[in-house]
Amino acid sequence: MRRRHFLGIAAAAATAGPVLAQPSGAEHPLWPLWTAWRDAHLDFSGRVVDAPQRGASHSEGQSYGMSIAVEVGDEDAFRRMAAWTQENLAIRGDALLAWRWLPDVPERVPDLNNASDGDLFHAWALLRGAERFGHAAWRDRAAAVASDLVRSCVASRPDRPGQPILLPAAEGFTTPDGVIVNPSYMMPLAMREVAAATGQPELDRAATSGLSLMSEIAQEAVVPDWLELTPEGRRAPSGFSHDAGYEALRVPLFLAWSGEHGHPALARAADAMARAPQGLSATVLDAETGTVLETSGDPGYRAVAALSHCAAEGGPGAPIPPYSPAQPYYPSTLHMFVMMAQIRTLPACLPI
Repeated sequence: MRRRHFLGIAAAAATAGPVLAQPSGAEHPLWPLWTAWRDAHLDFSGRVVDAPQRGASHSEGQSYGMSIAVEVGDEDAFRRMAAWTQENLAIRGDALLAWRWLPDVPERVPDLNNASDGDLFHAWALLRGAERFGHAAWRDRAAAVASDLVRSCVASRPDRPGQPILLPAAEGFTTPDGVIVNPSYMMPLAMREVAAATGQPELDRAATSGLSLMSEIAQEAVVPDWLELTPEGRRAPSGFSHDAGYEALRVPLFLAWSGEHGHPALARAADAMARAPQGLSATVLDAETGTVLETSGDPGYRAVAALSHCAAEGGPGAPIPPYSPAQPYYPSTLHMFVMMAQIRTLPACLPI
């Protein structure tokens, strides 16, 4: 794709208004990037393949793919992903999704536990799909997912009784002393839009509480992958990463996408990521000191860092690298999300 052409169409999109008012199909500014992503990571069956992770498919990946497809207006791909997800992951006793499907074991879904970030994005994508493609049944399914998400995955903060917090799953994240949370699962924009569309105000309250938690953490540290909340306060959970790694990379991206450009967690993450050597991006940080522990050359991670810095500093322009379909599923998907966030909430952060 010619870089100058992409910049021109992205600039037009940046002023085009809400996402659902964007051009559809080949007229959408992200369509060439989407088709490259689709060709690299989407099986014709509708299964999103995470090749480095044993070729697995996750509720996250399916829902992320659906979110991009509805953004650009690819109804065929959206329907295929929605159908595959419903048939293969919607196999619990509730409306939530089993979190992982494996191609190399006889029992494709050995663990029926869910992942709340996958469910959240699934509900969000279904709602947007119902509106964009005129399929009301998806709205009903989204409402059922949101209801079960609140029922099974929203708990009271032990350190702030009465404030709801989103747990990573229905099972396995309560401890004798409190709860274990992953802040990157708390995508404020998705939580608020799903809450409003499905009549689940507790999900909106959980978004506000999650933002407060990230703000508290950012007074002292970069928001980590995982932490435990107890009546006595926050602490590193046993057996989980307390670095700001591949999970926490989503925190500044989701804050920027949600319009939380002045949030202290966004500023702290952007500052720490800026310490990576030129041409590389920080993928793992010491949450306490902000020291860069691991780096990657994949452009999707550099795109996250560039957008985060632009959001925190107020632009104009961001050194977001060109999209590459050769990168693995995860940085490739984050790269697509960066461009979606730039169009929706950060028109000044046009790639330079």
